[in-house]
Amino acid sequence: MKKIKILLLPVLFGMLSIEAWGQDLHFSQYYNAPMLVNPANTGFNPDFDFRAGVNYRNQWASVGTPYKTMSAWGDTKLLSNRLENGWIGLGGMLWKDQAGTGSLTGTTGMLSLAYHQMLGYNSLLSGGFSVGYTQKRIDVTKLTFDDQWNGVFFDANIPTFEPFASNQVSYVDLQAGINYAYFASENFYFNAGVSVMHINTPRETFFDASISNNEISRRYNIFLNASFKVVDTWILNPNIYVSMVGNSREILAGINANRDLGDNGARQLIMGVYYRNNDAIIPLFGYQINDLKMTFNYDATISSLSKSNLTRGAYEISIVKSGIFPSSQGRQTRCPSVSF
Repeated sequence: MKKIKILLLPVLFGMLSIEAWGQDLHFSQYYNAPMLVNPANTGFNPDFDFRAGVNYRNQWASVGTPYKTMSAWGDTKLLSNRLENGWIGLGGMLWKDQAGTGSLTGTTGMLSLAYHQMLGYNSLLSGGFSVGYTQKRIDVTKLTFDDQWNGVFFDANIPTFEPFASNQVSYVDLQAGINYAYFASENFYFNAGVSVMHINTPRETFFDASISNNEISRRYNIFLNASFKVVDTWILNPNIYVSMVGNSREILAGINANRDLGDNGARQLIMGVYYRNNDAIIPLFGYQINDLKMTFNYDATISSLSKSNLTRGAYEISIVKSGIFPSSQGRQTRCPSVSF
């Protein structure tokens, strides 16, 4: 959702002067990129001591140069044996995003810290903060500008006078959030959170500061999710995620279900479907064996773009591995969870 003011000729859309837009990283499986959504999720994994995950998303490959997003992350609990009814979560993330004809590439590393405090026996309040460093690059030699029109076609050999100051930009980025979880019983769980990205509104532009001083607007994320164990072999997980920046809004809502295929959830089949407002229907399939979960989704475009991409919007893969430290074997979990 970040804007780069460039006049260019998109091959698919004819001779136009437009603004090219980048985007904040986002995944349809936002719940499998927990710290990206909210730093208060760092270390919030009731049944385990640590977890690590990778995500990959390929978008709009059918209408031109695809948008590719990759991330790797991990988090762990700290001081859970020393703090009364609480613990600290520490995590880190690396991600990369590549988009468009100009190979706009963003690389970010981020560290995240959270504190989790039990409120009685059934509630948990969490707060988190993260700090990251982002570097973005663009290959301007792959772009064509309005002053390169020779009267017949755009000629890349004609020099352009667009006021680029550099082909790369870097900045520090800050994010904070809070979560609240309520564990009504061993068969019902509810969680809600809110976070703010780009708190420091960092400057992002490839132009000279006298031409453009573009600041990244703050982005607000809100999510609600729940888990219901309806019978011994089924757990339902309804979710809703809302992200807002400026006048733009993304709403993603749906449900996935875990089906126990073995004893005590050792093997689980995962199925679900989600809807992104005015954009896509998203079926989801996955499989979990013990503490390893693999899920795949496909974004089927339903917006006006479907006429161009034949509903082929994006596909996404995530793998999450959780674990328990040897020293924690037999220790009772601090908060309950819905599980088989």
